[in-house]
Amino acid sequence: MSLPELRLFESLQFRCRVSPHAIALVDGDDGRQLSYAELLEFSGRVSAGLAASGIRAGDRVALLAGNQLETFVLLYACARLDAMLAPLNWRLTEAELQPLMGNCEPGLLLFDPQFADLAVRLATHQGAPCRPYAAAMAEWRQTPSHWPPSGTAGSEVPVLILYTSGTTGLPKGVLLSQAMLGWNALNTCRSWDIGANDVGLVHTPLFHTGGLNVSATPLLACGGRVVVVRQFEPSAILRCVAAQGVTVLFAVPQMFKSLLEHPDFALADLHSLRFCISGGAPCPVSLIRAYQQRGLVFKQGFGMTEVGPNCLTLHEHDSEMKAGWIGYPNSFTQARVVDRQGQTVPAGRVGELHLAGPMVCSGYWRNPLATAELFDGKWLKTGDLVLSDAEGCLKVVDRKKDMFISGGENVYPAEIEAVLLESPLVSAAAVIGVPDERWGEVGCACVVVRPGYSETALRSFVSERLARYKQPCHYRELESLPLTPTGKVKKSLLRELLSDAKFVDKFS
Repeated sequence: MSLPELRLFESLQFRCRVSPHAIALVDGDDGRQLSYAELLEFSGRVSAGLAASGIRAGDRVALLAGNQLETFVLLYACARLDAMLAPLNWRLTEAELQPLMGNCEPGLLLFDPQFADLAVRLATHQGAPCRPYAAAMAEWRQTPSHWPPSGTAGSEVPVLILYTSGTTGLPKGVLLSQAMLGWNALNTCRSWDIGANDVGLVHTPLFHTGGLNVSATPLLACGGRVVVVRQFEPSAILRCVAAQGVTVLFAVPQMFKSLLEHPDFALADLHSLRFCISGGAPCPVSLIRAYQQRGLVFKQGFGMTEVGPNCLTLHEHDSEMKAGWIGYPNSFTQARVVDRQGQTVPAGRVGELHLAGPMVCSGYWRNPLATAELFDGKWLKTGDLVLSDAEGCLKVVDRKKDMFISGGENVYPAEIEAVLLESPLVSAAAVIGVPDERWGEVGCACVVVRPGYSETALRSFVSERLARYKQPCHYRELESLPLTPTGKVKKSLLRELLSDAKFVDKFS
């Protein structure tokens, strides 16, 4: 029996039949609201505006903009047309964004005012039209209520391209289909027990799956309310939770730590919160305990852009006994732990986590090689090394890849190494993640230098080419890098070097 079709726009139409006057979206900064009926009407008009601008099924609409509720309107509009929304990471430099524009080849680039000059340069280089985001949405909202025909390509058609840097340093566009988003919504609502009475707060960037799909699209599928704020600022978030009656709060550990350390936290009105849920990076047990001592339910989750992203959850009844574990597979999610030969390993032994289910991505946009490497039959290879206990609860032990996570952002050493090697000051380079009290992990660049080298000059060189969160915090000069017989850097030896007490003291 085949799976039912799950299409975003039809899901929105259903919600309008059930609860047309319920509030769907709230701008947490200026108080604007959209009911489900208004969201349906607005997104229908925007789809007509996109169609009038030449956007057709399969076309890409790129977005360079901060968080705002209109982004969800745009997502539903693209879904109606079977077009694809490609939100771009506005933290990246122009040099980093150009390859993304070249990869997605958008039929239109929409931008916020603060990115106007950058957007014009990007669009001109690509030969793509561009428009101010607010002006376009305001114009389309006033267009006659003539909707174009809804797309008919089926729910497996991609509706989102979310870019995540690869281990080769080249960006990869993860393809998320309408069906994937629909099944992630069903999975999340069922596994987290959320529904029409819940309120979620979106403060993580909407170019991330965390902002779009951890709680937002699931809540919109089940008739809940989504509050969108421009940025994460601890005091503002604490006020927003109280003012909007937020029931579900997702954040990465560093954000939860910032909230905990803020002077307002102890007396903040958090009674509306049903639970907090952490993801994006390993969460210290001490942080979990601190929230529990505040009387809050603190869950942990696990996910990735390529799956869900809500794949596993540690629920409240296990949150104390198994603090630090990532939990059990969510509804409709299959998980296995395998060795290098692809054989399932028993409980207590470390292996790579593989996931399967209808919430798995469609692969990478225009990257068949990377797509083929991602899958083993129906199973998606996460690259994470985990172990399970006798009950099937899972715990992340390490990452198979060299990627590390800094403040919830995935950072790929190969991308940084490529930039370092562009500098005339460096002859060889390797980057690894090292512990950091604030960000969880930060980069440390081990470099073999050329005459004339200075750390200040190299930092300046890197800052012009990489977003701030990717830039190494620490630099270590070495006479040579440890290499394997095939010429690859032995990063395990570098990690041993960086754990040396004298080196650690240098950073304390």
